[in-house]
Amino acid sequence: MTIPADFNRRQTMSWAAALALTPWGARAASPTPASWADTLRAARGQTVYFNAWAGSERINAYLQWAAGELQRDFGVKLQHVKISDAADVVKRVRAEKQAGRQATEGTVDLIWINGENFAAMKRDALLSAPFATSLPHFQWVDTVGKPTTLVDFSVPTDGLESPWGMAQLTFFADAQRLPKPPQSMAELLALARSQPGRITYPRPPNFHGTTFVKQALIEHAPDVKALAQPATTAALEAQAAPLWRFLDALHPHLWRGGKQFPQNSAAVRQMMADGELLLALTFNPNEAANEIAAKRLSASVQSWQFAKGTIGNTHFVAIPYNAPSKAGAQVVANFLLSPTAQARKADIDVWGDPTVLDVARLPAAERARFQSAPRAGQVSHSAPALPEPHASWVDALEKEWTRRYGI
Repeated sequence: MTIPADFNRRQTMSWAAALALTPWGARAASPTPASWADTLRAARGQTVYFNAWAGSERINAYLQWAAGELQRDFGVKLQHVKISDAADVVKRVRAEKQAGRQATEGTVDLIWINGENFAAMKRDALLSAPFATSLPHFQWVDTVGKPTTLVDFSVPTDGLESPWGMAQLTFFADAQRLPKPPQSMAELLALARSQPGRITYPRPPNFHGTTFVKQALIEHAPDVKALAQPATTAALEAQAAPLWRFLDALHPHLWRGGKQFPQNSAAVRQMMADGELLLALTFNPNEAANEIAAKRLSASVQSWQFAKGTIGNTHFVAIPYNAPSKAGAQVVANFLLSPTAQARKADIDVWGDPTVLDVARLPAAERARFQSAPRAGQVSHSAPALPEPHASWVDALEKEWTRRYGI
């Protein structure tokens, strides 16, 4: 097997290492050297407009670092288009399709996405051809131990999006104020009754607020398996009735009597740090460790997940059907899957976003990138990651929550 002459040394090593590791269960369709070389040639000189959430300085800084690496090694310019909600980008791509824009006439090359936004783009044929499993670095993705890398909110990805990071609902609190944290929604209700006004959650449709509601739904639904199916009026009535009873019991004991809710998890975190609230919530198991490292939280803050598990999922990057720089977008997606990029992203001092890779299968040198001593604030005992309900439950739950509790 010969490597095309125009590969540079770093590209050659990256490709060769990827092809040398053929994992069990990865379902990857490895590209031939020639086809990936063609992608690299086509990508050189392209600008990739990456529409990604910009609500974190750490994430923004990480993407700036990635942009430098991509420009140097592949001649691809990564332009971070800062957004607050991926749903707005989905609407834009849909409008472009309705206006008749063709395959290379769009404004988005790559989008950070998952859940209901991915489901909508897949349903409405707003995505480019399947590409993820053909990326050289996809061979290292832990599709067996992390099945949500292939199934996004109960919707098969079918190669239409490439996994980027892992997430799981996690709570954190100062152990000096809350030495025995609740291990279920039932225990959280008991805590709220004993400490009125000291607990809350973000107002849906904020992502973290909706996730809190979904966690309560999973713990109270009569038939959890029904949640993997598309939401219907009948299913909502049958499966969510205990959820509304739980929230009816919980809300009077929340901050401001459940009549007002913070706008986002950052506000909840700050109120917890100030001592106004007992606990906060996040979808990044390492967030508290990040905040402790940045000296924004006390070192006595501890993180945990409910004993029987909390909702977990994968976040992805996807290429719209009309992306002008499809080759460049694939090169970016492949770089974001590389052990170098994944290890840097997982570093508490950089971002702390858990990797999608099966670290145990990496060569020793690459595996060593992920090894670090436990940090204050990290989850000490990971709980099972519970599967997300079908993506259609998000809109159904948010509308009903707003009808019942919205002001």
